[in-house]
Amino acid sequence: MAIGARIRSRRTYLKMSQGELAAKIGVSFQQVQKYERGANRVSGSKLVGIASALGVSVGWLVGENEASAGDDATFAALAVPGALEVARAFAAIRRPRIRAALLALAQDMARKHG
Repeated sequence: MAIGARIRSRRTYLKMSQGELAAKIGVSFQQVQKYERGANRVSGSKLVGIASALGVSVGWLVGENEASAGDDATFAALAVPGALEVARAFAAIRRPRIRAALLALAQDMARKHG
């Protein structure tokens, strides 16, 4: 699942659709969805193709280049649909007080509706 989260995170960062990635690696977009969800394992040859298509190393996809064990949780969180877009929007807010207010709101909603 961690590999799938990294695939999705990198693909969305590049603004690449599942269909575009699928075409580059020779599978259906449904197969890419299964890889990203962790429903299907990624073969070694497909992992090499995905890494090439996404412009990263296989080591990065499998987590060998990670700084800490907590990074798996971070990539899993970013794999949630909309999470990367929320992070980008949050980073674009220039005023620290507004970012702090938005963060407090999100944390409160997570506690109440998590």
